[in-house]
Amino acid sequence: MTTPPAEVLDGQHATELRKAARALLKQPLLLAHGKHADEFRLVRRHASELRDWFDRNTGWPLHVDAETARLRKIPGVLHDATHPARETTRAAAPFTRRRYVLLCLALAALERGESQIALGRLADQVVLDATDPGLVASGIHFTLDRREERLDLAAVVRLLLDLGVLRRVAGDEDAYVNGAGDVLYDVERRVLAGLLATRRGPSTVQAEDTADRLEQLVAETALDSEELRFRAMRHALTRRLLDDPVLYYDELSDAELGYLTRQRGFLTARVAELTGLVAEIRAEGIAMVDPEDDLTDVRMPEQGTHGHITLLLAEYLAEEGRPVTTRRLAERVRELALVHGTFWSKAAREPGAEAELVEQAVARLAALGLVSRTADAAEPRPALARYAVGEAVVLEPGTPGGARMPAQRKAGPA
Repeated sequence: MTTPPAEVLDGQHATELRKAARALLKQPLLLAHGKHADEFRLVRRHASELRDWFDRNTGWPLHVDAETARLRKIPGVLHDATHPARETTRAAAPFTRRRYVLLCLALAALERGESQIALGRLADQVVLDATDPGLVASGIHFTLDRREERLDLAAVVRLLLDLGVLRRVAGDEDAYVNGAGDVLYDVERRVLAGLLATRRGPSTVQAEDTADRLEQLVAETALDSEELRFRAMRHALTRRLLDDPVLYYDELSDAELGYLTRQRGFLTARVAELTGLVAEIRAEGIAMVDPEDDLTDVRMPEQGTHGHITLLLAEYLAEEGRPVTTRRLAERVRELALVHGTFWSKAAREPGAEAELVEQAVARLAALGLVSRTADAAEPRPALARYAVGEAVVLEPGTPGGARMPAQRKAGPA
């Protein structure tokens, strides 16, 4: 029997809308040119529906023009540091505090500058701005005379190139780092102007404490009615369902938990309809699992030596069911090397490599909501039970059996 044309068109529309929404969740800043041009065209075609959906369900504004599409995401959890920005050419190098400060100083310099800038000139402006008494008092000091500092600035520039803020005209960052040359960039001012995702200007925030400053940057208008309070809870919970690998009930306030208990079916159905994610509901919380396994920046399991070690440590922690010190985890890696070392890289088998291997594994597990970290230990979270060897996985009806745990937050612009 032939499918009616109207149904075919409806199906195509729903498929395109889903692809557009997923594209924005993976890359909240899309450009009309470059590697995400196809996704940009889809988002622009469905901009009105997407704008309405995100505004109603998350409170995230969506701006689309002829050149850019920017979903100004505000995280459900403001203080989660498990998904740092990373240098695009070195996936294993998360941004440090110094790189984040350099990023902010570079953006400030670009905002004041012309439509073209050389990397050496940008470096000079960053060094000058770093002499601000407030930065000096907080321990910030840059000269960019040392190669290590120039490497950090090059990492910042490569991130800005990947985001489309800068476009390389001539030169190479490696030559600058080695003191053998300079680089010239075009500054895409329209993209630069859309990076900041706050409800108020940072200069208007008076709080001194970092946590308080973050709260004030994204604070909503006064929630002086029941309707506004319910809307704020709906936004917060939907953000976490979209952005976090696991939404644990014990992390919610009593009011949020009560609202989620009443509206769980509605919230998860809305997310599933737009994105294709599927709700896996347990006694401890909810994970929106991605059957396509691409709406994530951290995968589990992952191929390669680090992925194998992470999986083996996940099994060990799940079986222990209690906090395990990093020292004991390092000992466990040495034990595992006796059994599995022939499959690992040479560097992973070197004496003393255990500490870095444990750090990378625990950081990945924390990013996936599978463990929580203290200064010297990793504590299993309920979702880690899926990696216990030999344990049966019991799901509620209608949940998938083989999908991987997602981690939808994308490093880069929030």
